[in-house]
Amino acid sequence: MNETVRPILGAHMSISGGLHLAVERALSVDCRALQIFTKNASQWRAKPLSVNAVASFREAWEQSGLTTVFAHDSYLINLASPDPPLLRKSITALGDELERAERLGLPFVVSHPGAHKGDGEEQGLERVARSLDVVHREHPDLDVKVLLETTAGQGTSLGFRFEHLAGIIDHVEQPERLGVCLDTCHIFAAGYDLRTAGNYDRTMAEFGRVVGFDRLLALHVNDSKKDLGSRVDRHEHIGEGALGLEAFRCLMNDKRLQTIPKVLETRKGPDLEEDRRNLGRLRSLVGQD
Repeated sequence: MNETVRPILGAHMSISGGLHLAVERALSVDCRALQIFTKNASQWRAKPLSVNAVASFREAWEQSGLTTVFAHDSYLINLASPDPPLLRKSITALGDELERAERLGLPFVVSHPGAHKGDGEEQGLERVARSLDVVHREHPDLDVKVLLETTAGQGTSLGFRFEHLAGIIDHVEQPERLGVCLDTCHIFAAGYDLRTAGNYDRTMAEFGRVVGFDRLLALHVNDSKKDLGSRVDRHEHIGEGALGLEAFRCLMNDKRLQTIPKVLETRKGPDLEEDRRNLGRLRSLVGQD
């Protein structure tokens, strides 16, 4: 396969034992891209990154040949929360995530838009936009971007329609500091069909019209345990879920996505054999137009 069309594939890797070990794990399964948490994703607080931790990670990344490394923020953050203390806590936490990513040299942090908790979509989306404005004002000099991730729409989660993401971007004061991460499992569960070439083309055309491919900076490539429109977020191994291989064949041969990093978020054991299998399946689909 020609290097110029070699896909930028990777996976989310654990930072257990040190951030630099995530790079080692990525290389062990032949990744070109890597997603990490910069801290425990289930906790609000974390110790500041030490000088040694940052240096070790940056050195490992520089020597690795990885094309792209980026972060996902904490699942606790909710920029649409109607609870003022929780909203303030979420804004502070996202700011900290961006500061940590900046120190590590990461280009962006993927973030779920949030959940309105019964206040309604319109109010929730407005709150997300205003919260991002606060984050941006409190951290004016950072280069790292927030990538709003498409969601399955479980519960009162926002981001399950392309219009949600476009609306947030259109209403923030500094839209140039935002991008989008598209998750295949999430959009399928939200009702966007990808299972045939025709449906894939229609869904991606809608994404291009509503959001724009210029905003798309990362992809999460996950099959779905649940069916179309289920609004349930359950990832499955590539080709083993309700999406099936045809969706990923279309995605892997979409020239608009050729330079965009594509990372797995599927379950795995300590030997990472599942990642090897999933990445192999995705690579095997390239060129199967």
